[in-house]
Amino acid sequence: MRHDTGKDRELAAFLQSRRARLRPEDVGLAASGERRRVPGLRREELAALAGVSIAHYTRLEQGNARNVSAAVLDAVARALRLTEDERLYLHRRAHPEPAPPVDTPVLRLGLRQLLASMETVPALILDSDTTVVAWNRLGAALWADFAAVPRERRSISHLLFLDADFRRLHGDHLPRVAREAVAHLRTLAARYRGDAALAAHIARMRAESPEFDGLWNALHVRGVTHRVYRLEHPEVGAIEVHGELLPLPDDPPLRLDLFTTVPGSASHAALRRLAAVSTRQASNVMYARTHEP
Repeated sequence: MRHDTGKDRELAAFLQSRRARLRPEDVGLAASGERRRVPGLRREELAALAGVSIAHYTRLEQGNARNVSAAVLDAVARALRLTEDERLYLHRRAHPEPAPPVDTPVLRLGLRQLLASMETVPALILDSDTTVVAWNRLGAALWADFAAVPRERRSISHLLFLDADFRRLHGDHLPRVAREAVAHLRTLAARYRGDAALAAHIARMRAESPEFDGLWNALHVRGVTHRVYRLEHPEVGAIEVHGELLPLPDDPPLRLDLFTTVPGSASHAALRRLAAVSTRQASNVMYARTHEP
């Protein structure tokens, strides 16, 4: 059987799913009364709405994005009524950014000093596959004893889906947090399509966690940069933290994850108590993108 390795199956599945969720009446098309064999719009209807030829759109929906312009992608996004996150995902699948370096052996001294200086703010540094590559003492106190977790299992994805203590931390909010985490990971997979570590991480998560695999197959797309976590912490009880996920332009694909509480709130007081009682340690390891066996 001949396989066309130039086709992007993820892109194909995404476009098909978004076309299937649109009904003719959603986009102002009169219902013809005939029974439709498949849900949603037909390809020719979508192509007409986007102002592109049916052949052009069919190639795109089959995962062939070669030579598709940004203008055409935007026209398709408008026709499909994509959210802004979904539109960006479409562009990144079609026109991926270069893969990050295969190996970055040392985390810059400046970044390590920055983490250490944040004595009242929990902070983590994440790789593209959500591996926690560095953390300060309060980051470990809030989230997990990262130093005790093997590096190959120290990703947010792995902790969120396969670590009982980390899952308990999120309480009743776990389903929402899990869904958003996978939706965000999908945006990273589109941004860094050549990242072998990220692709391997997703494949491993799909194999090890049926819950993750189900959410991945649902094709949710959402770029998460800021969010609110309501945690049930085993040491200080209920605590609400606001997360800000910041890119590090000089150190792609690393991102800095910072967490704050509302000043004067019960959560602010709980975080201060946590800083006083926790014995967990900050990161003292070098950073390497190469994964341990």
